Amino acid sequence: MTAPINFRMGAAEWGMLILLSILWGGSFFFLGIALREVPPFTLVLARLGLSSLLMLGFMAATRRTMARRAGLWPALFLLALLNTALPFSLFAYAQTQIASGLASILNATTPLWGVIVAHLFTPDEKATPAKLVGVGAGIAGVAVMIGGGALSGIGASLSAQLACLGATFCYALAGVYGRRFRAWGVGPLDVATGQLLAGALLILPVALFVDAPWRLALPGTATLFAIGGLALLSTTVAYFLYFSLIARAGATNALLVTLLIPVTAILLGTLLLGEVLLPRHWVGMALIAAGFVAIDGRLVGRFRVRRPA
Repeated sequence: MTAPINFRMGAAEWGMLILLSILWGGSFFFLGIALREVPPFTLVLARLGLSSLLMLGFMAATRRTMARRAGLWPALFLLALLNTALPFSLFAYAQTQIASGLASILNATTPLWGVIVAHLFTPDEKATPAKLVGVGAGIAGVAVMIGGGALSGIGASLSAQLACLGATFCYALAGVYGRRFRAWGVGPLDVATGQLLAGALLILPVALFVDAPWRLALPGTATLFAIGGLALLSTTVAYFLYFSLIARAGATNALLVTLLIPVTAILLGTLLLGEVLLPRHWVGMALIAAGFVAIDGRLVGRFRVRRPA
């Protein structure tokens, strides 16, 4: 019998969420380098293909085998479609039409979709006023951090903006759908490995048809290192951590990582690249922190007036 999900996260779950945000926040750095020489669908294929090989190699080295269950692989292919192949492709299209700042703000709506989807399709992750207020504060914080300039293109390229929202909705569906593997007794390592392999197989014909990668020039050393970092850190390790977090804390909590990604990206830029924190960055981080406090609920609960029995 599996242990109950800890929807009110403890120190371990918050630590996993922060580490996951660092790994996925770093993906923007790797993508920025790799996309200079590699087209989007080929890069997605390289990312998923190399990651799946790394996971399979790890399983072989540790003498692990994939779980066996009727209907497991069809479920993994559906998860891969929702969590990698479809949203990666939608964002690849969207970022050819709109600025990355606007795409980041739209990406931050993922927890809102997560709250709605979890409320509709799970018996134990229901929406509450505190969750909705917290997610709203977090989205506002992301918008403030990125700056008002990112919103200047919000009236243009409607199809690209809908593509971003469609991708975030896919992420929310995948987060809730991914809960079933825990009930089946399929561990996070198996789910991550199967999803990455299925995602690579799904994106393979798209990359071959659209990009014709055999015609591309061999990328340089920096690009190869970027692809390696993207595959190892931002995909292989990150997805294992993500599915572990879903199993421990539920889909809604795991999807909160999209609110933390801009924070970690800006802090990493400050620490590693000497960038300066502006007042809007501090205000945005304060709003995101307030959102997390509201979603967690424990600090707010201490100030509630208790009625006498």
